[in-house]
Amino acid sequence: MSNSIQEAKITGMAAYLPTVAEPIESYEQIYERNRDRVYSLAFWMTDNELAAEEILGNVFLRAFAMTSEPGEEMIDRALITELRELTTIGNLALRCGTVNEVLGIRSNTKRIFLERAIVQLPPTERMIFCMHDGEGYDHARIARTLGLTETESQQGLHQARLRVRELVSEMK
Repeated sequence: MSNSIQEAKITGMAAYLPTVAEPIESYEQIYERNRDRVYSLAFWMTDNELAAEEILGNVFLRAFAMTSEPGEEMIDRALITELRELTTIGNLALRCGTVNEVLGIRSNTKRIFLERAIVQLPPTERMIFCMHDGEGYDHARIARTLGLTETESQQGLHQARLRVRELVSEMK
């Protein structure tokens, strides 16, 4: 179910594409299948709704400029490119460092503590954490998208989880 704002966005995106070979319905279907995931990742990386909306539009403009039917991984690569250009994530490399393992934080943890902890993670670890635990990506796809090895993706996820636990325990 699309509203007038979403329809205007799709129509606006189609106006900027070099050639419109496919009907707008095809673009709309691709957009609808991927927009929630792209917005979610953009929001977690920026911690800003307006910035996430801007990135969302730019990602689809970039992806549709490359091909009339971009796949999920092409859209993800367009997202990474947009994040590099519009935020301070820079080169994606693991940065968490040493983290103390914290036990026993499961009881009475508020959601806001978890959200605050996630946005405090270094960019690469935050992206790996959100892609794997939030969106269900496997390590092979994360590695391809971020330009890391699968082992680095696994290490980044482990470091991110430990750091989230540590940050949440400090907030209690």
